[in-house]
Amino acid sequence: MQQAYNGMAAADLLGVTWQKSRHSNSQGTCVEFAKLPSGDIAVRNSRFPDSPALVYTTAEVEAMLLGVKDGEFDHLIAD
Repeated sequence: MQQAYNGMAAADLLGVTWQKSRHSNSQGTCVEFAKLPSGDIAVRNSRFPDSPALVYTTAEVEAMLLGVKDGEFDHLIAD
């Protein structure tokens, strides 16, 4: 597999397994994550599986997940 970089087509990330939350809606619109051979984590929008992927380090994803668990982003979805 070629070197992964931010903005590369998610379809070019061959051999990775994309995973979405079990809380995703029935239309399949969700954020998907894939662990890359380098250890980094790719993120894509399931509505556009061939669109660009964003690539993050595990430390970056860990910080984001801890913030989500702590409710730091709840205001983004509140009505």
